[in-house]
Amino acid sequence: QEYAEAMPEGQKAVYYAAGNDRERLAKMPVVKAVLAKGYDVLLCTEDVDEFCFQAMMTYGPEAEQDAEGKDIEGTGPKELKNVASGDLDFASEEEKKEAEEAEKDNEALLSAMKEQLGDAVTKVAVSTRLTDAPSAVTTEGPVSLEMERLMSQMPDGMGEVKSQRVLELNAKHPVFQVLKVSQSAGDAEKVKLYT
Repeated sequence: QEYAEAMPEGQKAVYYAAGNDRERLAKMPVVKAVLAKGYDVLLCTEDVDEFCFQAMMTYGPEAEQDAEGKDIEGTGPKELKNVASGDLDFASEEEKKEAEEAEKDNEALLSAMKEQLGDAVTKVAVSTRLTDAPSAVTTEGPVSLEMERLMSQMPDGMGEVKSQRVLELNAKHPVFQVLKVSQSAGDAEKVKLYT
């Protein structure tokens, strides 16, 4: 409730990060990216938090209605979103276009990095949300990294549930520039080392 009351107008979701250490969560690049947009992030450190938030899906009162009985846009329950999921849509159209162009221009580099990482990641992509970090690992799909960790501790083979990891790269970071130059120069060893 305190989080919801402090939300700026236009915020579309309640953002949280789940893990077992508050200090580590606060330092995550994806948490910093959400904070940089002016939104708070709930740091959830109890094992049950991730299960609860996924089960609840939303938080808040029903939508307010206008005189015609239609829901007023921006009111109503807010979706609960893990900041490590890949579907946080903060990017402007310009930022999305820049990321698409960077991916297109560096297709060979991203492909070489994916090949180097193998099954450790589902894909390597250019991020639209990283600010000062060179990279971050996010997830696609319903299974977060924290959920994977919790499921691996359960009996009866539940540990086979795996998250779909995505390595997001900050195309504006000096590390990315080194990777680009190395790829252009054909320095596969340097690309491998940085990857």
